[in-house]
Amino acid sequence: MAGSAGGVHPGQVIQGRPPPGNDGGMAAPPADPAAVLRSRNYLGLLLVAAILGVPVSAAAYGFLALDTYLEQEIFTHLPRGLGYAAAPLWWPLPVLVIGGVLTALAIRWLPGEGGHSPAGGFKMHGAPPAAHLPGIFLAALATLSFGAVLGPEMPLIALGGGLAALGLRLSRRDPPDQARAVVGAAGSFAAISTLLGSPLLGAFLLMEASGLGGPALVLVLMPGLLSAGIGSLIFTGLDSLTGLGTFSLAIPGLPPFSHPSAAEFGYALVIGAAAAVLGPGLGWLGRRIGALARPRVMVVLPGAGLVVAGLAVAYGYATGKPVSDVLFSGQASLGPFITHSAKYAAWAVLLLLACKGLAFAVSLGSFRGGPVFPAMFLGAAGGMAMSHLPGLPVVAGVAMGIGAMSTVMLTLPLTSVLLATLLLFSSGLTLMPLVIVAVVTAYVTSARLAPRPAPTGEPAGDAGALPVAGDR
Repeated sequence: MAGSAGGVHPGQVIQGRPPPGNDGGMAAPPADPAAVLRSRNYLGLLLVAAILGVPVSAAAYGFLALDTYLEQEIFTHLPRGLGYAAAPLWWPLPVLVIGGVLTALAIRWLPGEGGHSPAGGFKMHGAPPAAHLPGIFLAALATLSFGAVLGPEMPLIALGGGLAALGLRLSRRDPPDQARAVVGAAGSFAAISTLLGSPLLGAFLLMEASGLGGPALVLVLMPGLLSAGIGSLIFTGLDSLTGLGTFSLAIPGLPPFSHPSAAEFGYALVIGAAAAVLGPGLGWLGRRIGALARPRVMVVLPGAGLVVAGLAVAYGYATGKPVSDVLFSGQASLGPFITHSAKYAAWAVLLLLACKGLAFAVSLGSFRGGPVFPAMFLGAAGGMAMSHLPGLPVVAGVAMGIGAMSTVMLTLPLTSVLLATLLLFSSGLTLMPLVIVAVVTAYVTSARLAPRPAPTGEPAGDAGALPVAGDR
């Protein structure tokens, strides 16, 4: 996209480096972001992001619809076809083993190893090459549809970014690297536009995960917000045409919350500190399992599926509750779980927290998916368990638990505050002070408890460069 206003390419500003000058090789001063916003090439970049947002968001909708369809076929229709009135309690055992085999095959034999492992944390890795997309798609589908405890957000981010970058490459022969990076990021925005209930929340998640900041923020954020808004419209339109739903997280029908009390602020400190211990512990276990699985995926992943299924069966046998409480990401079951909290005894919630937490850690280190929804579900379960103590309403405990657990698993405190408050509708603003206290406590405590990194003696790198271009 050379030839923009003043001869400046938007990517040069996005990356935080001054463009080359014409005076004997001396670098010119950094470009004015406002001038880039007014340039013809930047308007063209917005147009490309808007156009590509339509097919990318439609593809993301199709992926989520296919995942839901396969889940129902595997866990509902197939048992009935075999003569069972409902899926027997042992049903997840063979299903998760098969899911582990299929995921391992995608990781082992397809380019890209099925995408990045979630055991490394929630990170932006840039748009993957087109050759990696089939492996990411199949590994994620085998993970999600067969019941592993991971969410769809990381595969959707990768698929959306890869599809948008591929579309840009097909539209012109040799797009600049920075244009490809920005359009790829816009495709990721479009792919998860309504997954968290709001295109603004999805955009904020990617913005904070990317580490964007400074004057370059608006240059990258504008194409992403545009794609997210278009993606939201596509999801809504496809829902009206197909009736399959928007696949958007929403928790309506919660009891009202009037105002925080001193006791609830005390609980916020306790919940934040508890999340700072539990979350990193699960992450550590996931990384250990990941190190074990990496060289022997064909053996470890079926075994991991068996462990996840065994935890779900043990929970269902002990409580009489559905095994789906433990299986899957928790995206679909989070709302009903919270609204029917009165039907769960305290010991059942604690058992669910233990079984789903271990299943989440095993899935983190072996399968392919994202940590957002399992972290939210575990936080909600922890807050619900705490609500059996005097002076803590369920909705307050759930909000603080979601915020605290999200921030230690994602290391994104601002997004975690928004997650907990925006998802709780009218009570969210009233609950925000409690959520902030829980999130800050969890974030600071986990940072204090984390081991100090070993000094490398190497420079930290260019502080001005922003990681929006991905891991190249």
